[in-house]
Amino acid sequence: MKKKMASVQWRSRGRNYEAELQRCHPEGLPVEFGDYHPLKPIMVTDTKTRRGARKGSTSSSSSSSSSAPVDPLSSMLDGTDPLSMFAATETSAAASHSSSVGDLGRKRRVKEEEALGADFEPWSTKRGEILARFTTTEKLSINLCMGSDRGKAPNPGSSAVSEKVRTRLEELDDLEEGSHRELLNLSQQDYANRIEELNQSLKEAWSSDQKVKALKIVIQCSKLLSDTSVIQFYPSKFVLITDILDTFGRLVYDRIWTMCSDPRPLPDSFTVEDVNDTAKETCLNWFFKIASIRELLPRLYVEAAILKCNRFLSKSGIQETLPRLTAMIRGMGDPLVAAYARAYLCRVGMEVAPHLKESLNANIFDLLTTFRQISGDSVQKQLHLQKVEVPAYLMLYSPAINWILQCVAYRAPEPLLTEMMERCKMMANNALLLNSIMRAFRPEFVATRATDFIGMIKDCDESGFPKHLLYGSLGRSLACADPPESERLTILNEAWKVITKVRNPQDYMNCAEIWVEFTCRHFAKREVNTVLADIIKHMTPDRAFEEAYPQLQSVITKILMYFHDFSVLFSMERFLPFLDMFQKDSVRVEVCKSIMEVFIKHQLELTRDPVILNAMLHICKTMHDSVNALTLEDEKRSLALLIIGFIRMVSFGRDFEQQLSFCVEARSTFCNLEPVLVQLIHTVNQLAMETRMVMKGNHSRKTAAFVRACAAYCFITIPSLSSIFSRLHLYLLSGQVALANQCLSQADAFLKAAVSVLPEVPRSISVEGKLRSSESFLLDFINNFLATLLVVPDHPEHGVLYLVRGLLNMVQDYTWEDNSDAKVRVYISALPLLAAMSQETYLYSIHKVDSNETLYGGDPKFLSEINKLCETLIGQILDHLKTLTRDEQSMRRQSALAFSLFGVLLAHGDLKNNKLSQLSINLWNLSHKHGHCETRVSIRTLESIRHQAQRPDMAHLSDTIQRLALQSRT
Repeated sequence: MKKKMASVQWRSRGRNYEAELQRCHPEGLPVEFGDYHPLKPIMVTDTKTRRGARKGSTSSSSSSSSSAPVDPLSSMLDGTDPLSMFAATETSAAASHSSSVGDLGRKRRVKEEEALGADFEPWSTKRGEILARFTTTEKLSINLCMGSDRGKAPNPGSSAVSEKVRTRLEELDDLEEGSHRELLNLSQQDYANRIEELNQSLKEAWSSDQKVKALKIVIQCSKLLSDTSVIQFYPSKFVLITDILDTFGRLVYDRIWTMCSDPRPLPDSFTVEDVNDTAKETCLNWFFKIASIRELLPRLYVEAAILKCNRFLSKSGIQETLPRLTAMIRGMGDPLVAAYARAYLCRVGMEVAPHLKESLNANIFDLLTTFRQISGDSVQKQLHLQKVEVPAYLMLYSPAINWILQCVAYRAPEPLLTEMMERCKMMANNALLLNSIMRAFRPEFVATRATDFIGMIKDCDESGFPKHLLYGSLGRSLACADPPESERLTILNEAWKVITKVRNPQDYMNCAEIWVEFTCRHFAKREVNTVLADIIKHMTPDRAFEEAYPQLQSVITKILMYFHDFSVLFSMERFLPFLDMFQKDSVRVEVCKSIMEVFIKHQLELTRDPVILNAMLHICKTMHDSVNALTLEDEKRSLALLIIGFIRMVSFGRDFEQQLSFCVEARSTFCNLEPVLVQLIHTVNQLAMETRMVMKGNHSRKTAAFVRACAAYCFITIPSLSSIFSRLHLYLLSGQVALANQCLSQADAFLKAAVSVLPEVPRSISVEGKLRSSESFLLDFINNFLATLLVVPDHPEHGVLYLVRGLLNMVQDYTWEDNSDAKVRVYISALPLLAAMSQETYLYSIHKVDSNETLYGGDPKFLSEINKLCETLIGQILDHLKTLTRDEQSMRRQSALAFSLFGVLLAHGDLKNNKLSQLSINLWNLSHKHGHCETRVSIRTLESIRHQAQRPDMAHLSDTIQRLALQSRT
């Protein structure tokens, strides 16, 4: 930097670092090890003090000894713990509140899954699957003919029909003009939208107190369930219509519950005695209205919808109603309609009375009885007209049968499974029923009978229901529970014989995906490799794998779930070819990420296994090569972290050259991910330091050449980084590592490169997506850089302190922010460095590296250069202080800078020099001139100076402190 002589003459204070360190050590005091220890947990005893007890008085029941010191926190509590007070208050309040509130704090409506337990899969989880699975492209129709329910008018003279019954019939049959609507040629989506509109109409009619209209909507929607003209859509129609029934049942129940809640809310666990007469009458009226519905199907569905309302009328109402409704279903002629009616009754029954299993069991036995109708003329004729095959027709039953069996099998004893298996055998091993049995009962029960189920599957007629679906259901149970060990291989062989013969790739993959988990769970890599080979064989022709990526991903996930030894995993011949089937970029990257996540989580030991390294490099390269200009920063960061996790797990032990070769290969492979390059530089620097540690700082010719190669690797790699601060920090770090390994020319090159990069630092940088000033980051780096320069020897060809001068010149030429004091702060930070360089013995040094203390040996010319540079810096600082007088903010900055420079002079300057002493006094006065200096800091500074003045070598500070005064703020 340009020399500018100041009037002050700098001279550094001589320092004895060893003596100063000794003085800073705290004095040791003897410690008595008694009952008290500051880390010993305090035992709090809850004691009840008498009201009016004298403050501070002690109780004879105190658990603490009088000799133990008093806890300062407990002493402030006046004998009472505020948390204990709060708990006691809450307890008493809760006790008084419970007598008046009772059970009303609980939720009124208990969710189905909570009432049944978390192990019961609720209907809501199946709804979406059914709607997505059972679709149609045919046109649908909605026929809302509310007047069709009028039958022969009752004889007015008949005593069998009361006036109330006649009124209810008239309400149901009295239609508004134009209420007959028929919507034709609806698509599936239009049909769903219309049903949703009816659901909204129901709610609107109810909210506007048109209860009869709401009932009519529900009745007519229920009638739609008798229409099987588009039979393949029937399960989805059932889902949509029963949503309306559920809404109606909820509205009726809430209405009656509200009538019982006046003036006090009705508790959840109410009894019939808690229900008032008005609510009972209203509830009874609803049941009479529903009983007046002439057609069986709507009467059954609507009564089932409000089944829960029986609680308002009788304790045994639900128990009596369920068998009656079950018997009513026997009057339905269409087996499919009857099956879904039973499913809805089981669904409502499980919600309101899950303990009444006998009534629910009757539904499944009735359903088995009606299976004979499937082969009857009426059903066959219907299938012929709609051109529906028998296997497709049987699949329509699966949601209903699965649900009924789930309800029946829920927490059922094991003998029930045996009974169901026997009934299935009596029906010639009906495949549809067998499939539902395996899916409904507990996996533990199914697993113990796996061999029996395989025998039953063999005897099934495959024309009605494919056997691979049966094996799929069996596989799901075996993935959750273990069959007997002696049967496992036989089970796998029998199942795979059937699975491998499936020709449709999608059907094959759906089944193979399930059995992969069973194979991984119970067998070793040979069997898993065989399964993978079979999958590749089936999915490769015609690129069938492109349509089965989700299932293939699931296979990988299941393998990784059970195989955490990656040397075993990658030694499977078919594992990497299996990965090659993922040819869609996004899917391939997701699979590679899942493998990397498992590797990082479960690979606990460092590895050098070539099988693992080659496979993981291939996987990491796949992730890296997916990065392009459109890749989001978060995705880049995620990929980089996974690759870094792999790099950290690679270690070749003492074979450092092999480790460096790996880093060279990784650098060329992962050149587009900057965080990975940063990690590689850190890895190589760590490699150099490990080499130094092995050689104990005494390098041989070979190791010296190796650490120079490490330095060259870093020097070549750092410029490829785009982040300016990453480059700066890595240049400095690599220079420190080179210096520690006695590579002086390499260290010199790193530090010069860092200085040359400093002018490129922008004034603002992006931090977590926000623009921030780079000034604070730059100052931190420069301070770190200055600390390193103390041990860096001067280059013989570049003059005295050439790195320090180069840095200061850069600071002077750098374009700082307006109204910034950063440049002056760097000058102030450089003064302690220069003072430390002028000492006979440096504060710290590096083994086998001769710093300037050794090179110059206290040469007067060297010290003179330091003093001149310090004087120049002080002159620059003082000139800057003179400019800070414009406004309040400037004077505040002036005060802070002056106080900082005062502290440096006090710590590092020789205040025996009168001019330097006078300068320090002037800086003290300047910092306090406008009252901006913090008083507490000033007082503590004065106390420190007084303490130092007591030392013989610092006695001159006594005169200085007499001239330092505190000024009050104006």
